[in-house]
Amino acid sequence: MRHRRFRWLIGCAALLAAPALADGAGPADPELVVVATPLHDVGEAVLAAPAVGATDEDIAAARAIDASDWLRRRGAGVYLNDITGNPLQADVNFRGFTASPLLGTPQGLVVWVDGVRVNQPFGDVVSWDLIPKAAIRALNLVPGSNPLFGRNALGGALVIRTKDGRSDPGFRAEAGYGRFERRTLEAEAGGHSGAIDWYVAGNHFAETGWRDHSPSRAWSGLAKAGWQQGNSRISLSALAADTRLNGNGLQEERLLNARRASVYTHPDTVWNRTLLLNAAAEHRLADRLSLKANAFWRRLTSRTLNGDANDEVLGSDDVYEPGETPANTPFPSAACIAEAADNEEPQEACNGLLNRSASRQFEWGGTLELALELKAARLTAGLAFTTSRASFGQSSEFGHLTPARGVIGTGVFADGTQDFDPGEDTDARVDLSARTRSQSAYLLAELTATPSLTVNASARLDATQIRNLDRINPGPATGSLTGNHDYHRLNPALSLRWQAARAISIDAAVAQTSRAPSAIELGCADPESPCRLPNALAGDPPLHQVIARTIEAGVRLEPATSIFLRAGLFRTTALDDILFVASPRTGFGYFRNFGRTRRQGLELVAGAALKRLNLSASYTLLDATYRSAETVGGAGNSTNDEGPGGEGNIRIVPGNRIPLLPRHLFKASADWQARPWLLLSADVQAASGVFARGNENNAHQPDGGLYPGAGKTKGWAVLNLGAEVKPLSWLSLIVQVDNVLDARFATAAQLGATVFDPAGRFNPLQAGPDAAQGGSFLGPGAPRQWRLATRVRF
Repeated sequence: MRHRRFRWLIGCAALLAAPALADGAGPADPELVVVATPLHDVGEAVLAAPAVGATDEDIAAARAIDASDWLRRRGAGVYLNDITGNPLQADVNFRGFTASPLLGTPQGLVVWVDGVRVNQPFGDVVSWDLIPKAAIRALNLVPGSNPLFGRNALGGALVIRTKDGRSDPGFRAEAGYGRFERRTLEAEAGGHSGAIDWYVAGNHFAETGWRDHSPSRAWSGLAKAGWQQGNSRISLSALAADTRLNGNGLQEERLLNARRASVYTHPDTVWNRTLLLNAAAEHRLADRLSLKANAFWRRLTSRTLNGDANDEVLGSDDVYEPGETPANTPFPSAACIAEAADNEEPQEACNGLLNRSASRQFEWGGTLELALELKAARLTAGLAFTTSRASFGQSSEFGHLTPARGVIGTGVFADGTQDFDPGEDTDARVDLSARTRSQSAYLLAELTATPSLTVNASARLDATQIRNLDRINPGPATGSLTGNHDYHRLNPALSLRWQAARAISIDAAVAQTSRAPSAIELGCADPESPCRLPNALAGDPPLHQVIARTIEAGVRLEPATSIFLRAGLFRTTALDDILFVASPRTGFGYFRNFGRTRRQGLELVAGAALKRLNLSASYTLLDATYRSAETVGGAGNSTNDEGPGGEGNIRIVPGNRIPLLPRHLFKASADWQARPWLLLSADVQAASGVFARGNENNAHQPDGGLYPGAGKTKGWAVLNLGAEVKPLSWLSLIVQVDNVLDARFATAAQLGATVFDPAGRFNPLQAGPDAAQGGSFLGPGAPRQWRLATRVRF
C-alpha cells in the first residue's frame, strides 16, 4: 500500500510538470485553492468566478432565503435535490458530492463557519436551517479534494464567514410576506468604538408550505463581540437556532399528478436546536510571523416524528377483518387495533408506523495556525483537535393509516415482544452512544517560483477514533452496535498557477482527501445483521475510509478587467466508497465499502461587470458513474431478480450512472441597475433529468401497469424575477417571483413499492397476493411563489 501511495504522488508531480496542462481546464477559483485554510479569512473579492462565491450583497440581490438557496440559484456546478420537500432541508450537491441534512446520506462536502466545521458529529450531516443568513458576510465554495479542510472534503468545502461590528456597522432590518403565508424577518445591528466592536443578527422564517401538512418555522441568530488593538484581535461569538420543520418527502408519481400538493404519508417533522460558542484570536508576533487560533463548544439536539406506511403488509390481507376488502374498507384499522391490544402480530395487521428518533450531541475543540511570510514563500502550519459525544435513540410504533394518509398510533411499539416468524425480528429500537475524537496537523507552502508562476504544496494528517456503545445489546455479538474504530491518513495536494500572458492564466491541481465512516454507517454495517434505514440500526463491523483523488486543470481569459471566461476539466475518483447495499432479507441492507465511483466533467463559467449591468452564466457537464460492481435493493425496479412485483435485488455494473445527479446543468443571472432607485434581477436554472434511487442499474422500464413510473425525472428549467425600488436612500421595497412560468418539475426520484392505488386509497393487494405494486416517487419542485418585502438600512 505504501508503494502504491508513493507511485501516486510521483504521478501527480509528473502531471503538474506536463506541458499538456496548458490545454486543460480546472477549478472555478485558483486563488481560493491557493490561500484557503480553516482559519484563513478568504475575504470577499478573492473568487475568480463570482458564480461560486458570494457576499452578503450578492445574497440580498438574489433574494435567497438561506445559503443553500443562493447556491441553488447561482452556484456553478451546484444542484439541489428537494428530497424532503422543505426549502430549508435540501441536499446540496457540488460536482456530484453531497452535503445533506438527512442521516444515512454519504456526506462528501464539508461546511465551515468562522473556522468551525459544522458537519454534525453523528452522521456528518449539515443542517442549513441552523446557519443565520442575516449574519453571513461571505461564502466561498472551494472545489476539489482539498485536504486542508479535513474530513468530508471529498468534493469541496463551503467556507462561510460571518459579519462583525467593524465590517458591518449600522442597522438593517427586512420584513417580508409571500404566497403560502411565508413570513420572513431579518434584523442586524453592529458598531465599534475604540478597540471594541459588537454585532447581533437574527432570522425568523415561517410558512404553511405549498404542500399539505407542511408548516415550518425557524429562528436563528448570532451575537459577536470583538476587541482589536495594534497587532491583536480577539472575538467571542454565540450562534443559536431553534427550528421546527415539516418535510413530507417524495410523493408517488400517480398521486402527484392527481394533486401536486399532496403528500404520501404524514407527519414528517424534525425539531432542531443548537448553541455554538466560538472564541477566536489572532496576533502578529513579528513582521513576518502571525498566529491564529480558535476554540469552540457546541450542543445540538434533534427530534423527528415520521408517519410511514408499513411495507411489510404488501401482498397480504392480514390487515383486514372478515368481510373487509380493499373495495369496502379502503383504510382498515380494526385488525390493527385488535392485534395491538393483544400484542400478537401487529407488524402484520397494522398498515402504518410512527417512527421517532432523538439525538443529543456535544462537540468541542480548537485550531491553532501559524503563518510565516518569507521573501518568495509563505508557510502555514496548523494543529486541530475535536472531540464529541452523541446519543441516538429510535423507536417504531405500530399504527394505522387515515383517509388523509396520516398515521394514528396504537401505543404498541416494535420492541421485540411481538410474535414473529423466525428471522423476522420486530425489534426496531436503537439506543446508541457514540464518541468521536479527531486530531489533525496540516501544512501549506505557497511558493513564488517566478513572477508568473506560483506553486503550492499542502498536506494534512488526520487521525480519528470512533467508539460506539449499544446500550440495548452491549455485545460484542452479532447485532450489537458496540465497536471501536480507528482511522488515520496523510493526504497531500499540489497545485500551480501560471500567468501565461496578461489576459491568460492557467492552473492545475492534484489532491487527495478522505473521510472516516460516520457512527451511523458503522452502526449499520453487519451483513449478518442488516438494518432498515431510517427505522433501525444493527451491526458494527469495520468500514474503510473513503479516499477521494482529484485532478483538475483550467484556463482563465480576461479580455478586460470587468469580463472573464473560465473553462475547467475535473475528475474525482472515490476509493472504498460507501453504499447501502441489499440484504437477502427483503427491505433490509447494510453499509459497506464497495470499490470506486468517479465524477468527472467540464465546467464553463463566465461573468461581466459592466457599468450598470452584472451578468454571470455557468454550464456543467457531469459524468458521475459507478466503477465497481455491486448488488443493491431493487424494490420497484422492473429488472429486480425476483421478477415482476418482487422486491428483489438489482446488479450495478461499471459505467452505470449515479442516481440524483444531472448530466447537464446550466445557470445564468442578470442584475441591472436600471435607475439609481431601481434594481431589476433575473436568474434561470436548467437541468437534465436524473435517475431515481433504486434505478442504480439504469435499466428500469415502465410498463404502464405494475411499473407505471419511468425511473427517472425529466429535464426542467425555472425562471425567477425580482425588483428592488429605493424611494429613499434608507428604504427599499422588494418584490420577488420564483418559478415565474409555474413549471412542473422534479429534482429527485426514488423507486419503491407503494401501498396506495392511483386514487390514493390503501390497497396492499393491487398487484396480487405476495406481490408489490411498483411506484416511482418524485421530489416535486415548488410552484410559482411571490414575496413582498420592505428593507431599511441605516
